[in-house]
Amino acid sequence: MSGTLAFPSSQPLRIAIIGMGGIGSTFAFQFVRAGHHDLTAVARPGSPRLRQLEHDGGVINTKGERAEMHVVDGLDEQTAYDLVLVTLPEYQAEAVLSVLGRSSAKWIQFMFNTFDPERLQAAVGASRCSFGMPFVQGSIDPSGRLNANIGAGGQRSIMDKQECCDLFNASGLPAKVEPDMLLWLRCHVPMCIAFESVSVAGVRRGGGASWSEAMVIALGMKESFTLIRRLGYPLYPRGKSRLDASPTFVIGSMLWFMSRIPSFRKLLATGLNECRALVDVLVEASTQLKPPVLVARIEAMKPSGLRSSKGPL
Repeated sequence: MSGTLAFPSSQPLRIAIIGMGGIGSTFAFQFVRAGHHDLTAVARPGSPRLRQLEHDGGVINTKGERAEMHVVDGLDEQTAYDLVLVTLPEYQAEAVLSVLGRSSAKWIQFMFNTFDPERLQAAVGASRCSFGMPFVQGSIDPSGRLNANIGAGGQRSIMDKQECCDLFNASGLPAKVEPDMLLWLRCHVPMCIAFESVSVAGVRRGGGASWSEAMVIALGMKESFTLIRRLGYPLYPRGKSRLDASPTFVIGSMLWFMSRIPSFRKLLATGLNECRALVDVLVEASTQLKPPVLVARIEAMKPSGLRSSKGPL
Protein backbone atom coordinates (compact mmCIF):
# COMPACT_ATOMS: atom_id res chain seq x y z
CA MET A 1 0.00 0.00 0.00
CA SER A 2 1.21 3.48 -0.78
CA GLY A 3 -0.43 5.31 2.10
CA THR A 4 0.74 5.92 5.65
CA LEU A 5 -1.66 4.79 8.33
CA ALA A 6 -1.60 6.28 11.82
CA PHE A 7 -4.40 5.76 14.31
CA PRO A 8 -4.41 8.13 17.30
CA SER A 9 -3.76 6.03 20.40
CA SER A 10 -4.93 8.46 23.08
CA GLN A 11 -8.61 8.64 22.17
CA PRO A 12 -11.40 6.49 20.77
CA LEU A 13 -11.44 6.22 17.01
CA ARG A 14 -14.34 7.19 14.82
CA ILE A 15 -15.13 3.99 12.94
CA ALA A 16 -17.90 3.32 10.45
CA ILE A 17 -18.86 -0.18 9.34
CA ILE A 18 -20.79 -0.62 6.10
CA GLY A 19 -22.63 -3.93 6.17
CA MET A 20 -24.23 -5.05 9.43
CA GLY A 21 -24.67 -8.75 8.84
CA GLY A 22 -22.97 -11.33 11.03
CA ILE A 23 -19.40 -10.23 10.28
CA GLY A 24 -19.99 -6.48 10.42
CA SER A 25 -22.06 -6.79 13.60
CA THR A 26 -19.35 -8.88 15.25
CA PHE A 27 -16.74 -6.24 14.46
CA ALA A 28 -19.03 -3.42 15.60
CA PHE A 29 -19.85 -5.13 18.88
CA GLN A 30 -16.17 -5.73 19.70
CA PHE A 31 -15.00 -2.26 18.69
CA VAL A 32 -17.56 -0.74 21.07
CA ARG A 33 -17.45 -3.17 23.98
CA ALA A 34 -13.75 -4.10 24.04
CA GLY A 35 -12.15 -1.25 22.11
CA HIS A 36 -14.40 1.58 23.41
CA HIS A 37 -14.50 3.25 20.00
CA ASP A 38 -17.14 5.60 18.56
CA LEU A 39 -18.96 3.34 16.12
CA THR A 40 -21.35 4.17 13.29
CA ALA A 41 -23.27 1.25 11.82
CA VAL A 42 -24.35 1.68 8.21
CA ALA A 43 -27.17 -0.65 7.15
CA ARG A 44 -29.15 -0.89 3.92
CA PRO A 45 -31.96 1.69 3.67
CA GLY A 46 -35.36 0.20 4.46
CA SER A 47 -33.95 -3.16 5.49
CA PRO A 48 -35.17 -5.21 8.47
CA ARG A 49 -31.63 -5.11 9.85
CA LEU A 50 -31.66 -1.30 9.84
CA ARG A 51 -34.98 -1.25 11.69
CA GLN A 52 -33.67 -3.76 14.23
CA LEU A 53 -30.49 -1.77 14.88
CA GLU A 54 -32.47 1.47 15.22
CA HIS A 55 -34.88 -0.20 17.66
CA ASP A 56 -32.03 -1.63 19.76
CA GLY A 57 -29.78 1.42 19.53
CA GLY A 58 -26.97 -0.82 18.35
CA VAL A 59 -26.06 -4.50 18.47
CA ILE A 60 -27.34 -6.90 21.13
CA ASN A 61 -25.85 -10.38 21.34
CA THR A 62 -27.55 -13.62 22.34
CA LYS A 63 -26.34 -13.12 25.93
CA GLY A 64 -28.29 -9.88 26.14
CA GLU A 65 -25.14 -7.72 26.09
CA ARG A 66 -25.57 -4.41 24.27
CA ALA A 67 -23.11 -2.35 22.23
CA GLU A 68 -24.52 1.13 21.65
CA MET A 69 -23.66 2.89 18.39
CA HIS A 70 -24.92 5.40 15.86
CA VAL A 71 -27.20 3.72 13.31
CA VAL A 72 -27.60 5.25 9.85
CA ASP A 73 -28.73 4.18 6.40
CA GLY A 74 -25.87 5.79 4.49
CA LEU A 75 -22.29 6.93 4.99
CA ASP A 76 -21.89 10.63 5.74
CA GLU A 77 -19.36 11.79 3.14
CA GLN A 78 -18.35 14.83 5.19
CA THR A 79 -17.34 12.96 8.36
CA ALA A 80 -13.61 12.31 8.60
CA TYR A 81 -13.86 8.80 10.00
CA ASP A 82 -10.53 7.39 11.15
CA LEU A 83 -11.54 4.09 9.57
CA VAL A 84 -14.35 2.82 7.36
CA LEU A 85 -14.69 -0.96 7.19
CA VAL A 86 -16.64 -2.43 4.28
CA THR A 87 -17.87 -5.91 5.18
CA LEU A 88 -20.36 -6.35 2.36
CA PRO A 89 -19.68 -8.96 -0.31
CA GLU A 90 -18.13 -7.33 -3.36
CA TYR A 91 -21.23 -7.52 -5.53
CA GLN A 92 -23.08 -5.41 -2.94
CA ALA A 93 -20.12 -3.09 -2.27
CA GLU A 94 -20.34 -1.81 -5.85
CA ALA A 95 -23.24 0.40 -4.79
CA VAL A 96 -21.14 2.32 -2.23
CA LEU A 97 -17.89 2.76 -4.16
CA SER A 98 -18.76 6.23 -5.44
CA VAL A 99 -19.73 7.38 -1.93
CA LEU A 100 -16.50 5.96 -0.53
CA GLY A 101 -14.52 7.70 -3.25
CA ARG A 102 -16.03 11.08 -2.32
CA SER A 103 -15.92 10.53 1.43
CA SER A 104 -13.62 12.32 3.85
CA ALA A 105 -12.67 9.03 5.53
CA LYS A 106 -8.99 8.88 6.44
CA TRP A 107 -8.74 5.13 5.85
CA ILE A 108 -10.91 2.57 4.08
CA GLN A 109 -10.50 -1.18 4.50
CA PHE A 110 -12.32 -3.70 2.35
CA MET A 111 -13.04 -6.95 4.20
CA PHE A 112 -14.29 -9.37 1.56
CA ASN A 113 -13.08 -11.62 -1.19
CA THR A 114 -12.21 -9.95 -4.49
CA PHE A 115 -10.53 -11.00 -7.71
CA ASP A 116 -9.57 -7.45 -8.69
CA PRO A 117 -8.50 -5.49 -5.61
CA GLU A 118 -6.65 -2.95 -7.73
CA ARG A 119 -9.98 -1.74 -9.13
CA LEU A 120 -11.22 -1.05 -5.60
CA GLN A 121 -8.01 0.79 -4.79
CA ALA A 122 -8.51 3.04 -7.80
CA ALA A 123 -12.11 3.75 -6.81
CA VAL A 124 -11.32 5.10 -3.33
CA GLY A 125 -7.66 6.12 -3.62
CA ALA A 126 -4.74 3.77 -3.09
CA SER A 127 -3.17 6.13 -0.55
CA ARG A 128 -5.93 5.41 2.01
CA CYS A 129 -6.97 1.88 1.08
CA SER A 130 -6.22 -1.53 2.52
CA PHE A 131 -7.63 -5.04 2.43
CA GLY A 132 -8.37 -7.90 4.77
CA MET A 133 -10.23 -11.18 5.11
CA PRO A 134 -12.36 -11.76 8.20
CA PHE A 135 -12.01 -15.07 9.99
CA VAL A 136 -14.74 -14.79 12.58
CA GLN A 137 -18.07 -16.57 12.67
CA GLY A 138 -21.06 -14.32 13.18
CA SER A 139 -24.74 -14.70 12.47
CA ILE A 140 -27.95 -12.85 13.28
CA ASP A 141 -30.69 -15.01 14.81
CA PRO A 142 -34.41 -14.57 14.01
CA SER A 143 -34.82 -12.12 16.89
CA GLY A 144 -32.03 -9.90 15.55
CA ARG A 145 -29.46 -10.95 18.16
CA LEU A 146 -25.80 -11.51 17.31
CA ASN A 147 -24.30 -14.95 17.77
CA ALA A 148 -20.53 -14.60 17.38
CA ASN A 149 -17.69 -17.08 17.60
CA ILE A 150 -14.31 -15.35 17.61
CA GLY A 151 -10.95 -17.09 17.40
CA ALA A 152 -12.37 -20.60 16.93
CA GLY A 153 -9.57 -23.06 16.33
CA GLY A 154 -7.00 -20.29 16.67
CA GLN A 155 -8.28 -18.49 13.57
CA ARG A 156 -7.16 -14.93 13.02
CA SER A 157 -8.39 -12.42 10.48
CA ILE A 158 -5.70 -11.35 8.03
CA MET A 159 -4.96 -7.89 6.68
CA ASP A 160 -2.17 -5.96 5.03
CA LYS A 161 -1.52 -3.29 7.65
CA GLN A 162 0.04 -3.89 11.05
CA GLU A 163 -1.79 -0.85 12.42
CA CYS A 164 -5.14 -2.41 11.51
CA CYS A 165 -4.08 -5.69 13.10
CA ASP A 166 -3.14 -3.84 16.28
CA LEU A 167 -6.55 -2.15 16.33
CA PHE A 168 -8.37 -5.45 15.84
CA ASN A 169 -6.29 -7.30 18.41
CA ALA A 170 -6.84 -4.59 21.00
CA SER A 171 -10.60 -4.99 20.46
CA GLY A 172 -10.57 -8.75 21.02
CA LEU A 173 -10.51 -9.61 17.34
CA PRO A 174 -7.44 -11.79 16.65
CA ALA A 175 -5.63 -10.61 13.53
CA LYS A 176 -2.31 -10.99 11.76
CA VAL A 177 -0.53 -9.39 8.82
CA GLU A 178 -0.56 -11.02 5.40
CA PRO A 179 2.39 -9.60 3.41
CA ASP A 180 0.79 -10.08 -0.04
CA MET A 181 -2.87 -9.52 0.69
CA LEU A 182 -3.89 -8.62 -2.84
CA LEU A 183 -2.48 -11.82 -4.34
CA TRP A 184 -3.85 -13.84 -1.42
CA LEU A 185 -7.35 -12.52 -2.11
CA ARG A 186 -7.16 -13.18 -5.83
CA CYS A 187 -5.96 -16.75 -5.31
CA HIS A 188 -8.55 -17.40 -2.62
CA VAL A 189 -11.49 -16.74 -4.94
CA PRO A 190 -11.55 -20.30 -6.41
CA MET A 191 -11.59 -21.80 -2.92
CA CYS A 192 -14.29 -19.39 -1.75
CA ILE A 193 -16.47 -20.37 -4.70
CA ALA A 194 -15.85 -24.08 -4.17
CA PHE A 195 -16.60 -24.01 -0.45
CA GLU A 196 -19.78 -21.98 -0.90
CA SER A 197 -20.99 -24.00 -3.88
CA VAL A 198 -20.49 -27.39 -2.25
CA SER A 199 -22.18 -26.11 0.92
CA VAL A 200 -25.22 -24.93 -1.04
CA ALA A 201 -25.37 -28.34 -2.73
CA GLY A 202 -25.14 -30.02 0.66
CA VAL A 203 -27.95 -27.93 2.13
CA ARG A 204 -30.16 -28.67 -0.84
CA ARG A 205 -29.57 -32.39 -0.43
CA GLY A 206 -30.10 -32.15 3.31
CA GLY A 207 -26.82 -33.58 4.51
CA GLY A 208 -23.96 -33.16 2.05
CA ALA A 209 -23.13 -32.78 -1.63
CA SER A 210 -23.19 -35.80 -3.91
CA TRP A 211 -19.93 -37.23 -5.21
CA SER A 212 -20.68 -36.01 -8.75
CA GLU A 213 -21.42 -32.49 -7.47
CA ALA A 214 -18.17 -32.42 -5.50
CA MET A 215 -16.20 -33.55 -8.56
CA VAL A 216 -17.77 -30.92 -10.83
CA ILE A 217 -16.82 -28.24 -8.32
CA ALA A 218 -13.31 -29.68 -7.98
CA LEU A 219 -12.84 -29.48 -11.76
CA GLY A 220 -13.99 -25.87 -11.71
CA MET A 221 -11.64 -25.02 -8.86
CA LYS A 222 -8.64 -26.42 -10.74
CA GLU A 223 -9.64 -24.59 -13.92
CA SER A 224 -9.93 -21.36 -11.91
CA PHE A 225 -6.37 -21.85 -10.67
CA THR A 226 -5.34 -22.33 -14.29
CA LEU A 227 -7.02 -19.03 -15.12
CA ILE A 228 -5.03 -17.24 -12.43
CA ARG A 229 -1.74 -18.63 -13.74
CA ARG A 230 -2.67 -17.82 -17.34
CA LEU A 231 -3.35 -14.23 -16.29
CA GLY A 232 0.26 -14.06 -15.10
CA TYR A 233 -0.13 -14.51 -11.34
CA PRO A 234 1.55 -17.18 -9.22
CA LEU A 235 -0.64 -19.26 -6.94
CA TYR A 236 -0.23 -17.97 -3.40
CA PRO A 237 0.39 -19.05 -0.76
CA ARG A 238 2.30 -22.24 -1.47
CA GLY A 239 -0.48 -24.46 -0.16
CA LYS A 240 -2.69 -23.46 -3.09
CA SER A 241 -0.03 -24.63 -5.54
CA ARG A 242 0.08 -27.97 -3.77
CA LEU A 243 -3.70 -28.18 -3.86
CA ASP A 244 -3.77 -27.37 -7.57
CA ALA A 245 -1.22 -30.12 -8.21
CA SER A 246 -3.39 -32.68 -6.43
CA PRO A 247 -5.51 -35.10 -8.48
CA THR A 248 -9.06 -33.90 -9.01
CA PHE A 249 -10.50 -36.78 -7.01
CA VAL A 250 -8.46 -35.68 -3.98
CA ILE A 251 -9.96 -32.19 -4.14
CA GLY A 252 -13.40 -33.68 -4.78
CA SER A 253 -13.02 -35.92 -1.73
CA MET A 254 -12.09 -32.93 0.42
CA LEU A 255 -15.13 -30.97 -0.76
CA TRP A 256 -17.44 -33.98 -0.39
CA PHE A 257 -16.28 -34.50 3.19
CA MET A 258 -16.45 -30.81 4.17
CA SER A 259 -20.02 -30.55 2.88
CA ARG A 260 -20.95 -33.15 5.51
CA ILE A 261 -19.81 -30.98 8.42
CA PRO A 262 -23.05 -29.29 9.56
CA SER A 263 -21.44 -26.10 10.88
CA PHE A 264 -19.35 -25.65 7.73
CA ARG A 265 -22.29 -26.37 5.44
CA LYS A 266 -24.67 -24.01 7.24
CA LEU A 267 -22.18 -21.14 7.41
CA LEU A 268 -20.87 -21.29 3.85
CA ALA A 269 -24.24 -21.87 2.20
CA THR A 270 -25.16 -18.30 3.14
CA GLY A 271 -22.72 -17.23 0.42
CA LEU A 272 -24.98 -18.38 -2.41
CA ASN A 273 -25.20 -14.99 -4.13
CA GLU A 274 -21.55 -14.16 -3.51
CA CYS A 275 -20.60 -17.49 -5.09
CA ARG A 276 -22.65 -16.77 -8.21
CA ALA A 277 -21.19 -13.27 -8.53
CA LEU A 278 -17.59 -14.48 -8.16
CA VAL A 279 -18.12 -17.12 -10.83
CA ASP A 280 -19.29 -14.36 -13.18
CA VAL A 281 -16.15 -12.35 -12.37
CA LEU A 282 -13.89 -15.31 -13.27
CA VAL A 283 -15.79 -15.95 -16.48
CA GLU A 284 -15.39 -12.29 -17.45
CA ALA A 285 -11.66 -12.40 -16.63
CA SER A 286 -11.25 -15.43 -18.89
CA THR A 287 -12.24 -13.33 -21.91
CA GLN A 288 -8.78 -11.72 -21.71
CA LEU A 289 -7.14 -15.00 -22.69
CA LYS A 290 -6.54 -16.47 -26.11
CA PRO A 291 -6.98 -19.37 -26.23
CA PRO A 292 -9.45 -19.24 -23.31
CA VAL A 293 -9.51 -21.63 -20.41
CA LEU A 294 -12.32 -24.19 -20.18
CA VAL A 295 -14.92 -21.66 -19.07
CA ALA A 296 -17.66 -24.30 -18.85
CA ARG A 297 -15.86 -25.88 -15.90
CA ILE A 298 -15.82 -22.57 -14.05
CA GLU A 299 -19.46 -21.83 -14.89
CA ALA A 300 -20.44 -25.28 -13.64
CA MET A 301 -19.51 -24.25 -10.09
CA LYS A 302 -22.51 -21.91 -9.92
CA PRO A 303 -24.91 -23.26 -7.28
CA SER A 304 -27.85 -22.55 -9.57
CA GLY A 305 -26.75 -25.49 -11.72
CA LEU A 306 -23.76 -27.73 -11.20
CA ARG A 307 -23.96 -28.88 -14.79
CA SER A 308 -23.26 -26.72 -17.81
CA SER A 309 -24.37 -27.13 -21.39
CA LYS A 310 -21.82 -24.64 -22.72
CA GLY A 311 -19.16 -26.97 -23.90
CA PRO A 312 -17.23 -29.93 -22.53
CA LEU A 313 -16.26 -30.20 -18.89
